[in-house]
Amino acid sequence: MSEAEHADAFVFFGATGDLARKKIFPALQALVKRGALHVPVIGVARPGWSLERLRERAKESLEEHGGADPVAFPKLASLLRYCEGEYSDAATFDRLREILGPAKRPVHYLAIPPSMFATVVRELGRSGCAENARVMIEKPFGRDLASAQTLNRSLLTVFPESSIFRIDHYLGKEPVQNL
Repeated sequence: MSEAEHADAFVFFGATGDLARKKIFPALQALVKRGALHVPVIGVARPGWSLERLRERAKESLEEHGGADPVAFPKLASLLRYCEGEYSDAATFDRLREILGPAKRPVHYLAIPPSMFATVVRELGRSGCAENARVMIEKPFGRDLASAQTLNRSLLTVFPESSIFRIDHYLGKEPVQNL
């Protein structure tokens, strides 16, 4: 992958949720420790939080799941940004576009309820946040074949197939490692 193809921002929806606490923050710290994370990490979640509170949540998460590394955690904390808002509010995505700044190839990680996937993807497209971006869907992909097909159609209205990654964290780590 050329330098031009590498992601230049990591946006994760559900930044204050359980999946972020249990899995995402520890994974982000591990990437920092390996020297593989140097881009802004933008957490998107409900109103009422702040960047400082998100950093505290990240540290608490790491303390619960192996410890905050004395070198890696400060670097991770410096990369963190916060975008508050409701996923159904267009203004949230306009703020996200501003926070992304010069980023041209963000990765959007949807660690949110599946019922919000289509709404978030539609708003990513409308706001310009999906241009040259990739999207990662975390959770079971639909409840059945029909709902999975409906969800897939909504994703394809905004992202090309080559930019969509579907991950079910209940199936294990192999699919993630093969990205």
